[in-house]
Amino acid sequence: MLRKTVENNMLLHKRRSWFFILLLLALFTASCQPAPPTSQVNSSEPSIIPSDRDRVFGIIFPMAFPAYEKITENAEETAKAANIRLLVSAPDEANLEQQIRIMESMIKQKVDGIAIAPVNPEALAPVINKAVEQGIPVICFETDSPGSKRLSYIGSDNYETGRQLGKATDLLLNGKGMVLVGTGMPEMDSLKERLEGLLNYLNDETEIEVLEVRYNDGREDLAITEQEEMINAHPHFNAFLSLDFVSSSASILIWKAYGLNRHVLSIGATPKIEEALLNGQVTSIISQYENQWGRKIIEALMKVSEGEIIPEMIDTGILKLEKGPQDDQR
Repeated sequence: MLRKTVENNMLLHKRRSWFFILLLLALFTASCQPAPPTSQVNSSEPSIIPSDRDRVFGIIFPMAFPAYEKITENAEETAKAANIRLLVSAPDEANLEQQIRIMESMIKQKVDGIAIAPVNPEALAPVINKAVEQGIPVICFETDSPGSKRLSYIGSDNYETGRQLGKATDLLLNGKGMVLVGTGMPEMDSLKERLEGLLNYLNDETEIEVLEVRYNDGREDLAITEQEEMINAHPHFNAFLSLDFVSSSASILIWKAYGLNRHVLSIGATPKIEEALLNGQVTSIISQYENQWGRKIIEALMKVSEGEIIPEMIDTGILKLEKGPQDDQR
C-alpha cells in the first residue's frame, strides 16, 4: 500500500514537472516574437510624406567630379525624408560607354526612376527609351535629350545662359577686348548651346574678339594644359570664359600658380567656384541654381512614380553672382 502511494506521488510529481516545463517553453517562445510594427513621422523633417514602400532612384552624373558632390548631398537629404534609397554613379571621366553601362545596370536592378545628365544625348537616347519602355521613368538634368522618351528636363536654357555670360563680359570689358574660352565635351548639347549663345552675343552686340576656344573632354588635366597653352599663345588676353565646371576648376589652379590678375567669368556655381569669387580669383559666375537640382530631381521622380504628370521642362532659372550687387535673371 505504501509502495503504491509512493508511485502515485512520483507520477503526480512528473506530471507537474512536465506542465511547468511546457509553460516555460510557451512563455519563452512568446517573448521571442517580434513586436508589431509601428509608424512614426517626425514633424521636423521636410514636408515630403514618407512612402509606404521602399523605392530606389538612380542618379547618373556625366563624370565623377567634386562639383557634383553638393548636388548629391541635396538629393540624399530630400530622398532620406521620403524613405527613398539612392544609387548615385558616374564614369571616372566623361565617357559615353560607361554611362550606357551604368544605365543598363540600373535597368536590370529595376530601379523606380533614373535621372541622368547625358554626355551624348543622341547616343544615350536608345537606352533612355529602353528604361522608359520597361516602366522606369527617366528625367534629364543639366543636359537634355529631347529626342528620347525622357519625361522631363531639369535645368536652365543653356543658350540663354551663354548669352548671359556674354552680357556679363560685355559689361566688364565695355564692349571691347580679347577673350579665351574653355569648355568640356564637344558632343554635350548643353555645352554646345552655351557656346553658341555666348558667341552669338559677342559677335552681334560687342567688339570683343574670341581668340581661341579649347575643349577639355571632361578632364581637369587636359583643361589645365589647354588653358596654359592658350595663355602662352595669347598673353595679352583680357578675360577667360569658362563654360563648364572642369574649366572653372582648372582656371582657379592656374591663376594661383601664375599669379594672374586677368578676369575669369564662369558658368556654374559650386562651393569651390563661389569661394574663388569671394577671394577675387573669379570675377563673375552665371549660375543655373545648381544647388536646387538634387531636390528637384527627387521631387520630380517621386511625382512620376506616384502617377502624377510633370512639366516637360523644370526651369531652374539663371542668376549672375558677383562680389557686389547681384543681377537676378531668373
